[in-house]
Formats: sequence, C-alpha cells, structure tokens
Amino acid sequence: MVQTNKVNPFSLQKKMRTLILGGGGREHALAWKLSQSKYCDGLFVAPGNAGTAMLAENIPISPLSFAELADFCREQRIDMVVPGSEEALVAGIADRLSGLASLPSLHIVGPSQAAAQLEGSKAFAKAFMQRHGIPTAAYRVFHREELEAGIAYLRQHPLPVVLKADGLAAGKGVLICRDRDEAIQQFEAMLRHEKFGQASQRVVVEQYLEGIEVSMFLFTDGHHYLLLPEAKDYKRIGEGDTGLNTGGMGAVSPVPFVDAIFTQKVETRIILPTLAGMRQEGYPYRGFLFLGLMVVNGDPYVIEYNCRLGDPETEAILPRIRNDLMEMFMLAQQGKLHQMQLSFVDEHALTLMLASGGYPGNYRKGLPLQLPAHLPEGCYLFHAGTARQQGQLVTAGGRVLAITSLAKDLPEAKAKSLQLATEVQFEGKYFRRDIGWEFLSDAASQK
Repeated sequence: MVQTNKVNPFSLQKKMRTLILGGGGREHALAWKLSQSKYCDGLFVAPGNAGTAMLAENIPISPLSFAELADFCREQRIDMVVPGSEEALVAGIADRLSGLASLPSLHIVGPSQAAAQLEGSKAFAKAFMQRHGIPTAAYRVFHREELEAGIAYLRQHPLPVVLKADGLAAGKGVLICRDRDEAIQQFEAMLRHEKFGQASQRVVVEQYLEGIEVSMFLFTDGHHYLLLPEAKDYKRIGEGDTGLNTGGMGAVSPVPFVDAIFTQKVETRIILPTLAGMRQEGYPYRGFLFLGLMVVNGDPYVIEYNCRLGDPETEAILPRIRNDLMEMFMLAQQGKLHQMQLSFVDEHALTLMLASGGYPGNYRKGLPLQLPAHLPEGCYLFHAGTARQQGQLVTAGGRVLAITSLAKDLPEAKAKSLQLATEVQFEGKYFRRDIGWEFLSDAASQK
C-alpha cells in the first residue's frame, strides 16, 4: 500500500548526530539510509566495515563496551544511538546509556532490557504469547535439572520436533529433529553439555509447524506503530533450501501472499496484543520489532520475535522505503509517530548474499575483493564482511556482500542481482542462484 506523508514539518527542527552499532550488511544499509536524511549532522558506526566507511566515520568500539560508548557519545555530542543487532539491546544498552545524567538527551532507538527479552529469552517470549493469546506453536520448557523429564517428553512427542536454546545463540540455537534418537541426543547435548553455551541452559521443546515462513517488521513508540515492507529470507546454505543454516543467504520483498487480509490478521492477532501486552506488563516496547511468522493454511503463527531488523532482510526492505528514516526515529522519540505514514516504491527487491567458500563452516579471510566500477540504476552493494588492509579491499567474514536490485517484477530483479554477482570477484565466492524460487515460474527462475 502506498501512503502519503503527512508529517508536520515544524515538529522537527534539530539535526542529529547519530551512532550506529554493528558491522554487517544491515548496519551498512542503515548507514546508507540515514546518510540521506536532511536531519543527519554527523554519522558514526561502531565498529563498521569498509562499506560504512564510505558513508560515515568508523569507530573501533565494540557494541557491548557501554562505558566506551558513553564516553564517545559525550565527546562527540551524539544525539541518537541505533543498535543494529540484538546483543547490545538484550544486554541493556537502552537502560544503561539513556539513564546517564551526563547524557540526558541521548536517545536509543530500541527497547529496554526488559522488553528485549522477547528475543533474549525464547522461554519468556513463549510464556508471554501464551498469556496474551498470541498464536504460536505448542511448547514445553525444560531446565538442566529436568533432563530426564525432557527425554521422557521427547519419547512421546510427535515428529518432527523443534528444539530451541532459550538465549541468544547467534542464529544457531534452533534445531529441527526428524528422528527421535537424534532429538534426544541433541536435547542432551544442549542441556547437559551446553552445546550453545549459556544460551542452552534452558531448552524450549516446540511443536513443528508445516507452512511457509515470512518476516514482518514494524517500528513502534510503544503505542503507535508503522508497518515496514515484509520480506522472505533464505537461511540454508544450499539451493533448494538444503544444507546448514546460515545468517541468511538472500531475501525478497514484497512477498506475494502478504495481502490486506493476511496483514489484518497479523495486526489484530499478533501486533496489537503484543504491544498491549508489553504495556500491561510494565515494559512498553519501543523500536524495531521483527516478527518471524509461519503461515499455516493462511493463518500467521509467531515462530520468533527479534528486537531489531533482520539481516539480509534489511538490505531488501530499506531501498523500498521512500521516507526519511531519521524523521521516523525523531517522531517516535517525541511521541508523534502517528503523524507519519510510510510510502514504499512499487518495485520488487531481490537480495543475494555473496559468501566465502566454506561458510558457514571454516572459511578464509583477507582475500582481495574487486567490485564493479558502476552499478546499474536500482542496484545496491551492501558490505557485510569487508575491511581494508593497506588500502586493499578484502574479505573479513563468512558473508561478504549483499547485492540488492529493484525492478518492476521479481524475475527482472533476480536477473540484475545475478549479473552483479558474477561481476564481484574474490576467491571462493559462493552464492545461491535460487533466491525467490517459490515465487518464480520455471521459466523465470532460469533467467
């Protein structure tokens, strides 16, 4: 839906000095979008990458080094901090930095530590959804001392069964087990042997839902919210959705089956009760909220909440948003988010992630990287794992670059991204050629 912007221009006067936290493709996309804002008066990224360095000043500070970040914000008169990933939010950066007397006007774009439990603890999120009647898969939670009870539960649980580490596990803490012996073995490895470290001190055993996944995103001030473009990401390393899970190998936006009827279901059954429930429980949710949904017979079920934008979905959805992102942040800070209506470009986005050979297992870093001299109109390169060594652009991560193309339809967007993928050069380059496969005809998918 394309809407017009009705923001009162007199409500926003100040220009903002902004610090983005993180160093991946999501943070490069945020830096790209925020750098275009008429309210931007200085942009920094900690720690950033070779891509963010072209738009902002990179700062060698970890997003979890709160004392160093506070000092930097004071020295540079930072007005706004935008955490890209979940770690700093779950660790309480919104409480720690916003509560400092020496930084009285600093605004953190993200939820409090209590509200960030929606992502930080899967057990918390499941219990919250149960309390507020939000559709999700049936589940049980087991602690280490309940190991034997959990094994007995698994022996009679229908297959497949889903095992989830309770805490943050860098996207690796979810296992889908189709064999009972495998499920028991993995359950024991998680609880007894801490397969995912502290994250698996509690394990959620969850019903497996058969359907199709979709990612939906909103931005909220705790009361009002704006729906951002939806996306579908592709987590498996291999084509045909095979192989190991990764941080994400690509995304498409919009998603064809997300229509007005489906969106209304998500809003009435999930978004409104989530925001109301957080207010009722004493920790209003503010910032980005990611809804990982499974669509079963046309109905949405929450697989997970994330307290930030997704990656690589961010690289697909931000180029589709016409509005000034900083304006949205400022209106939310002032409690005026309801004054903004979002407008999206009427084009399809397809994002391909270029990865290092061997990812998500062992892979090499420091490989020379060559990029195309010119990008076609509607095409973007977002750096994920890159750095500069002695002036040379090199690889610095498993996921190296996100290529996003906009076009009138998905086949054309795919063709543009695939062409650019062949022009980027580094040793061992790997990417999936089937992103968006279920939304393309056989003929179109070969383009």
